[in-house]
Amino acid sequence: MMAILDLITTRAARVGVIGLGYVGLPLAVAVARAGFRVTGYDTDPAKITAIAAAQSYIEAVPPEALAAEVAAHRLTATGDFASLGACDVIVICVPTPLTRHREPDLSYVTRTCRDIAATLRPGQVIVLESTTYPGTTDGPVRAILEQGGLRSGVDFFLGFSPEREDPGNRAFDTASIPKIVAGDGALAGELVAAFYGAVVARVVPVSTTATAEAVKITENVFRAVNIALVNELKVIYDAMGIDIWEVIEAAKTKPFGYMPFYPGPGLGGHCIPIDPFYLTWKSREYDLTTRFIELAGEINSAMPAHVVARLAEALDRRHGIALSRAKVLIIGLAYKKNVPDIRESPSLKLIELIEERGAQTAYHDPFVAEIPRTRAYGALMGRRSVTLDAATLAGFDAVLIATDHDAVDYAALAAHAPLIVDTRNVMARLGLPAAKVVKA
Repeated sequence: MMAILDLITTRAARVGVIGLGYVGLPLAVAVARAGFRVTGYDTDPAKITAIAAAQSYIEAVPPEALAAEVAAHRLTATGDFASLGACDVIVICVPTPLTRHREPDLSYVTRTCRDIAATLRPGQVIVLESTTYPGTTDGPVRAILEQGGLRSGVDFFLGFSPEREDPGNRAFDTASIPKIVAGDGALAGELVAAFYGAVVARVVPVSTTATAEAVKITENVFRAVNIALVNELKVIYDAMGIDIWEVIEAAKTKPFGYMPFYPGPGLGGHCIPIDPFYLTWKSREYDLTTRFIELAGEINSAMPAHVVARLAEALDRRHGIALSRAKVLIIGLAYKKNVPDIRESPSLKLIELIEERGAQTAYHDPFVAEIPRTRAYGALMGRRSVTLDAATLAGFDAVLIATDHDAVDYAALAAHAPLIVDTRNVMARLGLPAAKVVKA
């Protein structure tokens, strides 16, 4: 234990980061910047090539930051898993999606653990960052790693530290976000805290890995439930002729007892639409139901259909056009503003629902030039963002604002779109004319 602690303290430890996506690449760069030698692993050859060329493909990683660590030979990337056997600390940053039946899909985690187990040696520190249900780290992860005969807490040291990345948030980065840390036993906890303490500004130790897993689930359940609440209020207040956005702006002037959340066309990203259902699934083991979580999921999942209904109503009432004969331009494919991330984006569901009604759609997104392959919307792959100008807008019956990117020319929408269905209140925020705008 002292040997690996000395390696961490002196920055002599070699670090492996498995998965170089939205979580893994920012972490790898932060660890390298802290003075460690980092080997990043990914199955995507394009990512390996990009890192070797010091080309960042993640908005949160400035190209100059990546280039500095690559040039200093502190960060390399590989597709050869065996090379991670030389690492003293290995951090797992792989996806944890849901199955079609909203059950946890730990296949990426378990496959990675089996690969680690093949070269696991005494003294290594293994940390899981992927969001999961409480009991994963000291359950299936530990069981797989111990299959070769080495014991957690004695021969190797296992921990959990949930990722807390927020794509597009320029106020915080990996190193400035407080890091929850826990180990499978006291020694592992000390080592995990020492490692992250060398990389980030503040570590927050908790007693067990299950507690750390529960912290991350709690953070995202909190957001999912509160977003569902304002989405439900949006529907209710709309029926009453009350603007939910005006209500929220007034309510948030209260200096205590209220925190603003905002409605939208549905939930997106890899965390909030998915993570709460890990707890829902785990709670069944204890014969408990998660009624708030499940209800929130139902409300948030219903939002795209609500938006499409408002679109159809607006087309009919204002222009006498049936949705089945309309051409609709979607503004924003990403799940949130100012990022290129389309994971679980409600815009994809909106396109599917609108086209099921017989309409034609196109999209404009300054961050997503082309729709990549997705698991749920494979038929949309290859569609490209259209140019946003007067001539383009003239060819559509309605514009649906799904994501309020700052780089969109909203003045052009106000001037040339015949109808605007705004799910983000961006037109009102910018003070643009409201005559053509319907909020949804």
